[in-house]
Order: sequence, then structure tokens, then C-alpha cells
Amino acid sequence: MPIRDQIAPFVRAIRSYGQRTAQDQLAACGLAECRGAVLVDAAPATLIEKAIDRNEGILTSEGALAVETGTYTGRSPGDRFIVDTPDVHDEIAWGSVNKPFPAESYQLVKDEVVDYLQERDLFVVRAIGGADRRWFRKFLVVCERASQALFSRQLLVRPSRRQIDSYGIQDFSVLVASGLKLDPERHGTNSEAAVLINFQDRTIIVAGTRYSGEIKKAIFSVMNYIMPVEEGILPMHSSANMDPSTGETAIFFGLSGTGKTTLSADPQRVLIGDDEHGWADGGVFNFEGGCYAKAIKISSATEPQIYNAIRFGAICENVIVDRTTRSPDYFDDRLTENTRVAYPISFIDNAAAMGQGRYPNVVIFLTADAFGVLPPISRLDTNGAMYHFLSGFTSKVAGTERGITEPQPTFSTLFGEPFMPLDPLRYARMFGERMDRSGTRVYLINTGWTGGPYGVGTRMDLPSTRLMVTAALDGSVEDERFVRDPVFNVDVPQRVDGVEARVLNPRDTWADKDAYDVAARRLAKMFEDNAAEKYPDMAPEVREAGPNSSA
Repeated sequence: MPIRDQIAPFVRAIRSYGQRTAQDQLAACGLAECRGAVLVDAAPATLIEKAIDRNEGILTSEGALAVETGTYTGRSPGDRFIVDTPDVHDEIAWGSVNKPFPAESYQLVKDEVVDYLQERDLFVVRAIGGADRRWFRKFLVVCERASQALFSRQLLVRPSRRQIDSYGIQDFSVLVASGLKLDPERHGTNSEAAVLINFQDRTIIVAGTRYSGEIKKAIFSVMNYIMPVEEGILPMHSSANMDPSTGETAIFFGLSGTGKTTLSADPQRVLIGDDEHGWADGGVFNFEGGCYAKAIKISSATEPQIYNAIRFGAICENVIVDRTTRSPDYFDDRLTENTRVAYPISFIDNAAAMGQGRYPNVVIFLTADAFGVLPPISRLDTNGAMYHFLSGFTSKVAGTERGITEPQPTFSTLFGEPFMPLDPLRYARMFGERMDRSGTRVYLINTGWTGGPYGVGTRMDLPSTRLMVTAALDGSVEDERFVRDPVFNVDVPQRVDGVEARVLNPRDTWADKDAYDVAARRLAKMFEDNAAEKYPDMAPEVREAGPNSSA
């Protein structure tokens, strides 16, 4: 008997096992009676074909799938809730960010979502959160839209065939009913859309929105709870890269517009990930298997690595595409300023295949100070680093939002406040402990304005910022003389190769020195007020390491 015929029963048995496992996985999240077609772990090409057939999007001239997300072109923080169950009630930092949702209302929503999905064709993705297989979690993502399944497949870590065969029941289910409009009066939601995280039921529900970023950030929020509580790992809203010759790793924190993605996508270094990481005792690992970058005003000159990743298999969200030439216009913001592109990290030529690196030698906090008073580079000790980690400062400028006519400070706790379920001080203590154990050097880099505030001064030029980042990463800045800035309580180097000396001390770049002093103390007072309001229990030594408006 031919070998093929001999092994055929075993092949059929394996296939049957895989099918039963997928059915079991769907049943585990309540989808035991699906009446539509179910496509599990489809290839990107298949999902793209399905998305086009279903009029979810079109192909661009570069081969990316372009989709529009309708009413919701960004995350909707007012629609995100954590279900208040006994197992997490005393752990969650409840408030305006982590809003509680009643368990009985959650069950009402879930029942409706399950009934809705069971009547539709479904696209199922078995994926992993966490590139380090010692700490990963399994996520089963169930979507009614092929494009959102493609997004999930490309953004999360893709299991190997061996891992799929032994996948078992998922750790968390993600039910994405983007076409289901909820009734706030009946369901207890804030609007027709909702993102509900239930740690007891191990389920995420995304309903009423086609914006795929809600899937990504809800999974990130889950990891930000599970990793510290169950594994003792610090989650970070950051990018990470490493020196290919030494393996030395750097972490970049920064809010939107500070240059986090741009500065970490360094062709001389290996990219570990661009947004979500865990810091374990043995090193750093990516939570994801892909990147989700802003696409507005992107070009081959400004962001070559990201630009070149926008090809077949990538997804463009809300990017305007010429219907005749299929050419995307990345400068057209008529749908939203928040245009996005998602792609697997393998689309970046110098990406780390395993998504892991050793413990970070350097941490860089990026801020875009529109007041023009923070030094472009300064060094922080452990307490100062914990203070700025908690502060998460940047500033909005005129024109970014309606009603903003002058720079306004933005403080986002841990540089990712909307996604951190626990007490911020808990994350900060973990951060400080890891820095001390690893001997990590920490720098604050201002990519904002110099010579005056926004409207008067100029934006820090990118080549100079890159030189300062390089000096921090290779340690050469430590060979220079540092001077203490008494107002911001940081150490400022007096020389960086290739950077004009006067730029390093922002007061020297202002024509009116008295105006600088007033503006600097004003910003320092904003830091103090934010810390006093948000962190009354902050350790005295950490508070004293922050800015001092009376200096």
C-alpha cells in the first residue's frame, strides 16, 4: 500500500481534531450554534479577497487593503468599560478612565452579541499576545468583517502550526460585532458602541464600531492587568529596539506626536516592536506581532521603513485613495487626522524575528514641549524617572483640537493612561525596581520647541534629536559635563557631538530671558499640580525629584 494511503487516516484524524478544537473554542465563548460559514485562521490573501468581495475595502496601488471605519475613526474612551466582578473589584483603579460596568448589563450585551454573531458568516483568528512563549496568552478573535480578522492576524503574534495544533481553549475571547448597534437605555452603555472587558468571563466585547484600534487596545488593556497580577511583569506602552552587535536594548516612551515611532525605527538598530511591551526579569518582549502606525503625511523621505511596509497584507484605515489610479493620498485628512496603517512586523526589514531583547540599558522619555522650556536632552535618576513615568507629559498645540489657541499641557499617566487598569503607583514601583536591578540609564528628550513657545520658537530639528538619541544610546553623553537645571530638577549635558551648544540650554535660545523664566516656572507648576491631584500617595522622594516652580 502506498505511504500516502497508509497515512491518510492519520491526516484525516488530525484535521478532524483541529476542526473539533475550533468548534470547542467557539463554544467556550458562547458561539456553539453558528448558522453562517466559519472561516478559521485564513491566510491574509484569503481574508483580503473576502473583504473585497464583501465591499469592505479596495486595494491600493501598493497592494494594501484600504478600508473606511465609518462614524468611528478613532478610539472612543467614553464607550470603554471594565465589568465590575468580585475577582477584580479591589484591583482596578476605578475612575474616569477605568469605568465600572454592571455584570448583569454585561450579560445582556453579551447575549445580544452572541445571538447577532451566530447568524452571520464569521472570521476566526487564533492568535497570541506576547512574543516570549513563557508569558504569552491565547486570544480567540471572532469577527463578522474579514478586514478586522486580517487586522487581528497581522497585529497579534501568529502561532506556529505546532502551537495551533496544541492551542486548546483560549485564555481570552474577543467578540467583534462591529455592525451591532446597542441601545444605551436598554443595555446601559454610553452610546450605540461599546468596548467591554470582563476578566472573570475572560471576554472582550467590541460592538458598534469598525475602528480596529479598539481590538488592539482592549487586548493591550487585558495584558496590562494580567502581566503584573499573574506574572509579575511590567507592561509598557512603548517602542523598543536594540543594537544588533551588542544586544543592548532601548525603550522609548512617548505620546502621540512626540516621535516615538520615528525615533525607534532606526535603520542602524533592530526593531523589537513599536507600541506594547513587557519587561520581565530576563528582558523585554513585544506583546504584538505587528505595527499600527499613523499614516498622516507619511512619505518615503520622512518614514521610509513604515512607508515601504504599506504593501500587500497591510491595512490602511481611513486613508483617501484615488478610485481611478488607486494611489493613496497620505496628506488628505478629510476623513480624519488619525489615518492608520497596520502590518506585520516582518514587513520592517530590520525587525527582530523573535520580538525579544535583553533588559533595557536605556529608557528614553519623549515629550513635545510646546512651551519651549524643557531641555532637549536631560538625565534622570531613579526617582526622577518614576516621577516622569507617572506624569507622561506632552503638550497639545493650536490647531490640533477645536478651541485650542495656545499650548496646553497633556499628562497621560505612564504614557498610556487609557490602557492601564491598575493603580499607577503599582506600575511605577515595578518600573523603579527594574531600573535599579538593571542599572538602566534614563533620559528625557524634548522633541518640541526651542527659542520660544509654539508660534514664536521653532520645532527641534530631527537631525539634532537623532544625534542626542544616539549619544544617549551609545553612552557617549555620559562623558560630558552635566549641569543641574534647578526648576526642572534634571541634569543637562553641556555638549553633544553635532548639536549646537546653546540649544542644549533652552534659556540661551530665548531672546527674552525673563519670559523664559516665567514660562519655565509656569510649566513646573503644571507638573506639581498634576502630581498633587492624581498622586496624593506618591512617595516623598519621588515627588521631590520632580520640577520645582519655586526654585
